[in-house]
Amino acid sequence: MDKKVGERIRAFREKQNLSLADLAGRTGLDEAFLAAVETKDLYPSLGPLLKIARSLGVRLGTFLDDHVSRDPLVVRLGERKEEFSMHQDGDKPATHNYFSLGKGKTDRHMEPFFIEMHPEPEEDKTLSFHEGEEFIVVVSGSVQLVYGRETTILGPGDSIYYNSVVPHNLSAAGDGPASIYAVLYFPE
Repeated sequence: MDKKVGERIRAFREKQNLSLADLAGRTGLDEAFLAAVETKDLYPSLGPLLKIARSLGVRLGTFLDDHVSRDPLVVRLGERKEEFSMHQDGDKPATHNYFSLGKGKTDRHMEPFFIEMHPEPEEDKTLSFHEGEEFIVVVSGSVQLVYGRETTILGPGDSIYYNSVVPHNLSAAGDGPASIYAVLYFPE
């Protein structure tokens, strides 16, 4: 059975003889948050995961890979597996379910995902930012992108490409779920 993302992070941290306090110092993230990432399946956004990956000297995909490199990599719809869910709060249901479409291609430079998004209250939506770029295509439902001071609503078939260094939040718009394909690029 594959290790969960948090278990892999802990393994990389321990391999480098780093304490949680050391990792907190390197990432600027709270030590309690890092402990929760390692022991629970709770992730608020990709930004913190990217900070953790960078501080450990690995790429984000390292936490998702099963260390089997395939080229070309084919992911059949029926073989797609949820990798992790992002929660804004441990007591609330997941707002984003991520399905990696690049797992198994260890030499990749992009992170492709299929993401299911569920409605969340406005007060729970937080902006995140990180180096890189994101390309999104809406498959179903409506999606809201808050990008800096701008808000854009996208529907099925719409796409958007943006620099993720600008504070942003991508969420389901309205009362229904949405799904997207997302390709994220993080420069090394």
